[in-house]
Amino acid sequence: MDHQLCPKFEKAMTLINKRWTGLIIYQLLFGAQRFSEIESALPVSGRLLSERLKELEEEGIVSRTVYAEVPVRVEYALTEKGRELEPVIRALQTWSDKWVEQYQ
Repeated sequence: MDHQLCPKFEKAMTLINKRWTGLIIYQLLFGAQRFSEIESALPVSGRLLSERLKELEEEGIVSRTVYAEVPVRVEYALTEKGRELEPVIRALQTWSDKWVEQYQ
């Protein structure tokens, strides 16, 4: 039996598989957050976090809102498309709780 990999599925896996992307999405499941909040919650460099957030914004998974305040406030949140990933992320969390051994 010949199994062809669906290009859409392959693209989705490539996107989610990028380093820190899944954890950024997981962090945003808790609601809109400022860059500094995301950065302090994850052990990721600011440069890489900025790059991943930009990629997620381009894919329509994350929205970036700039508030005209002094100083300027920028918040990141999951879009509807991004929130639809919640069952996937939660399923991975459940699976890892059961099957993945903790690093020492």
